[in-house]
Amino acid sequence: MNVVLLPVKELAQAKRRMAPWLSRRERTGLVRAMLEDVGRALVCAKMPDKVVVAGRDPELAAYAARRRWEFIRERSQTSESRSVDESAAALRQQGATCVLRVPLDVPLIEGRDVDALLGRTLAAPAALLVPSRDGRGTNALLRMPPDAFPSRFGRDSLRRHLAEARRARVPATVLSNPRFGLDLDAPEDLLRFWRAKGGAATRRYLAENGLVARLAEEGWNLDE
Repeated sequence: MNVVLLPVKELAQAKRRMAPWLSRRERTGLVRAMLEDVGRALVCAKMPDKVVVAGRDPELAAYAARRRWEFIRERSQTSESRSVDESAAALRQQGATCVLRVPLDVPLIEGRDVDALLGRTLAAPAALLVPSRDGRGTNALLRMPPDAFPSRFGRDSLRRHLAEARRARVPATVLSNPRFGLDLDAPEDLLRFWRAKGGAATRRYLAENGLVARLAEEGWNLDE
C-alpha cells in the first residue's frame, strides 16, 4: 500500500523562519494557501492508495475529513523527524509498504510529481529523496519499508538521510524535481515562486494580501 504522509505543524507556529518579514497572521494565511495547493496536487495524484495528514491542529483534522483523508492526531510536536517516523511506524502497522513524506511548503507540485515517485519500480528496501533547491535539504522522502531508516530533517538533511540509508544498507536514489525543490522559507523563495507561474492558491494569497507589492517596494525585481 502506497501512502502519502503530509506532516503539518500547528498553523500558528508554522513558517517561523519568515517571522522577520511576515506577521503571524500573514504566515498562517500563507500556510493555509500552500496547504490548498499541495492538497490539490495530492487529490490529482493517481498512485497513492491513501493520503494521511499528521498534526495537532483541529483545523487540519477538519481539512483532512473534508477530503476523506486519514488524520493522525499527534500528542506533541518536538521535531518533524519524530512526527514523520512515528506516523510512518503507525502506518506500517496498518499495512503500508511505502510511505512518501511530502512537505507543506512546496505549492508548485502537481499530481504527476507525486505519481512519478510512487510509480517507480523499486524492490524493498529502497529509498527515493528529492533535494531542496540548494541541494542540502530533503523536500520529499520515500521509504520502503516506511521505517527503513530514521528521518533526519533539518540542516543538511539530504546528506544525513543518505548517511542513514547507507548505515541501514538501504539503496537510496536522489531525484531532482524543480517543483518539489522550491520550498518557501524566505522572501527570495517567494520571489522565485512568483516567477514560476504556478500554485494558484498561494499565488492568489500573495497578490491579494499585498505581499507581492511589499516585495517590489523593498527592491525585489519581480520580472527578472
